[in-house]
Amino acid sequence: MPSELAHFYSRTRDSRKVIVVDLGFLGDTIHLVPALWELKTAYPNAQLHVLTSPLGTEVLKMAPCVDRSWSVEMQRDTRTLGEQWRVLRALRREHFDVAYNFSGADRTIFMTALTGARWRVAHPGGRRHFWNAWLIPDWIPRQDPRVLVSEQRRRMLEACGVPLGKARYDLAIDRSCDEWAAGLVGSSAIHLSPNASKPTREWPLENQAAMLGILWSKHPELTVAVSSDPQPRQVDRLESLVKRVQDPRLKVLPNKVTISQLAALLKRCRLHVGPDSGVLHLAAALDVPTVSLFRQGGYRSSFMPAGPEHRVISVPCRCEEDRGSACERLGRAECLAAIGPEQVAAVISDILRVV
Repeated sequence: MPSELAHFYSRTRDSRKVIVVDLGFLGDTIHLVPALWELKTAYPNAQLHVLTSPLGTEVLKMAPCVDRSWSVEMQRDTRTLGEQWRVLRALRREHFDVAYNFSGADRTIFMTALTGARWRVAHPGGRRHFWNAWLIPDWIPRQDPRVLVSEQRRRMLEACGVPLGKARYDLAIDRSCDEWAAGLVGSSAIHLSPNASKPTREWPLENQAAMLGILWSKHPELTVAVSSDPQPRQVDRLESLVKRVQDPRLKVLPNKVTISQLAALLKRCRLHVGPDSGVLHLAAALDVPTVSLFRQGGYRSSFMPAGPEHRVISVPCRCEEDRGSACERLGRAECLAAIGPEQVAAVISDILRVV
């Protein structure tokens, strides 16, 4: 650990305004929360701000440690330079003392510099450019990619000299959202996510339908709540699953639910089942047992929930990278298709016996 970096916190501990630049979506923002709690504790007299995506802003409404979140649109078809520049100008008027950047992506490096914070530190997660050192004076050594993402971010703070406590999420769910969830499902339900952000992370619908049939043969009283992102591809998959199953025990949630509503529903469920997606990470952060399906290789292990209450079913994949891979060309992960419905149903039944 560079000696100067180790004193970053001691040089900045009296700061009054701290900002974290992290433009992640649901899963990435969930994994950011434990580091935000550490910053709130380490800088007790400071306001803690976060520059994030609109979806990240929804997540951070449940994080009491964040004083204010700033939203910048990340979707290519809707974002504009004018809108981003207006947000950055507003940030500069806040006169931040310290800026933390955990991703090191090109866009976030420039945004971190443009916040105008006097002290700036980042982790080299993207490409190396000669201007990086001009924009960000302090850099954190690369973290072990096999470590859980949330823990990597806490270790980044530790490298800056920030004292760490016990990792925590402590997400706060609005009472109205809890009442909304109670009207949809009882406490004996499980939650199923049939989709992910990429087709190459998804378990085939025919496998999911067969798994539900096996599960209901063993647990006929079981209600399965199923939800989807409102994007057309994912809605189509959800509708296809419903047509395959045709069972009233499959309760379809509205397409447009808030993250707080989804969190309230997950909290009421006995467990969550699904692929590598933001919903999986939200469930794990809420201490809801999970059953997840992953392809092995690359960085994927850093997103696998850890602990005895989380069961990960992972399979080797010949496609080490998504871009240009056979799975990408097919729009389907053949390795995940090889996971049998009986195997997943057996794991779920095993958990249901103890939760």
